[in-house]
Amino acid sequence: MAVLRAGLLALAALAMAWPLAVAAQQPAAAANACLDCHSAMDAPLQVTAAQFAADIHAQKGLTCASCHGGDPSDAGNAMSPAKGFRGHLDRAKIVALCGSCHGDAAFMRQYDPSLRTDQLAQYRTSVHGKKLAAGDTHVAICTDCHGVHGILPASDTHSTVNPVNVATTCKRCHADAAYMKSYKIPTDQYAGYTSSVHFAAMTERGDLSAPTCTTCHGNHGAAPPGVASVANVCSTCHVFQAQLFDASPHKAAFDAAGFPGCVTCHSNHHIQKPGDSMVSTGAGSVCTNCHSEGDDGFKAAENIHGQISTLQERIADSKAVLQQAAHSGMEVGEAELQLAQADDALTKARVAVHTFTPAKVQEDVTAGTAVAEKTREAGIAALRERDFRRKGLGLSLIAILLVVAGFGLYIREIERK
Repeated sequence: MAVLRAGLLALAALAMAWPLAVAAQQPAAAANACLDCHSAMDAPLQVTAAQFAADIHAQKGLTCASCHGGDPSDAGNAMSPAKGFRGHLDRAKIVALCGSCHGDAAFMRQYDPSLRTDQLAQYRTSVHGKKLAAGDTHVAICTDCHGVHGILPASDTHSTVNPVNVATTCKRCHADAAYMKSYKIPTDQYAGYTSSVHFAAMTERGDLSAPTCTTCHGNHGAAPPGVASVANVCSTCHVFQAQLFDASPHKAAFDAAGFPGCVTCHSNHHIQKPGDSMVSTGAGSVCTNCHSEGDDGFKAAENIHGQISTLQERIADSKAVLQQAAHSGMEVGEAELQLAQADDALTKARVAVHTFTPAKVQEDVTAGTAVAEKTREAGIAALRERDFRRKGLGLSLIAILLVVAGFGLYIREIERK
């Protein structure tokens, strides 16, 4: 027992000493004189330890000295010029400073081999970069978009360059009329974008593939698409529509008039969900912006709108008949599945509108109409079957009642005798 007790005491002592031994082996947190001072300062000079710890650069092992120079570990001489202390960084030099690392493929490979290293080269081709090179320090530089001491990776939803936040980041300059006054460009882009179908897809449906500012304008190489290339930008997503437009009579007409392809009808930032009324001659029409009553374009718009409206009516009529049959207990599941083909044809017809040729639209409308008529007939046949069954059931019930009544009379007659 004495031996067992001694062994237990030894294990207990070892268990108590183990955490202390492990803690003694852990490296002490590196001193950071920069944070010691700046964490106690007021904005904009304040940089807290928590803020810096969340920064992607700090997480990769970089320190204040990586950008500002000096020696954060030397509390008494952290800002020594002899140790390369730069202090405040001039705006005009920040892009080159960021590029000194992010443009060095060999250096960046040790942190993230997949990260692109052409950002500086792209920036120099951008409107921002060209103006900065000309001495304009009001244009956007790296820190305006990415932040300064709390830089987060773009994949982080709190990052200023995460897709859901990009428009808000761009808006800080581009929606400020006073700041943008000297550039003589509109400042309503953000207001238009936030009312667009693209913004709704991004923020309401969570579709991160939906366009935002950088999708169309680029990010580091940001520049507005020219009139001749705007359709190329749209076609990166809307491939089939662009192909149809390029083969349409409008392609040559727009080129001759100097009209940008897609945005002439759909706008650019304020893009609304397209509706059938756009290709019509009534309210909401975009065709009547150029065409007037009597010309070929006006007639084509009337024709195309009429075809699509007719197919919609046929599909709605078929759905109503099938629903009535289904609610009556008839099996019309196969016909309902077939009717989905008519919906597909309607979608194709709406896409074919970009050919601006009634005959092309008619091909899909004809296919959809045939399916809608076939499924409607199936629904009518089901309703006829229902009526036949109801009549048969009614006659059967009458016959049964007559037989029962006959038996009743017969029994009564027997009892009377």
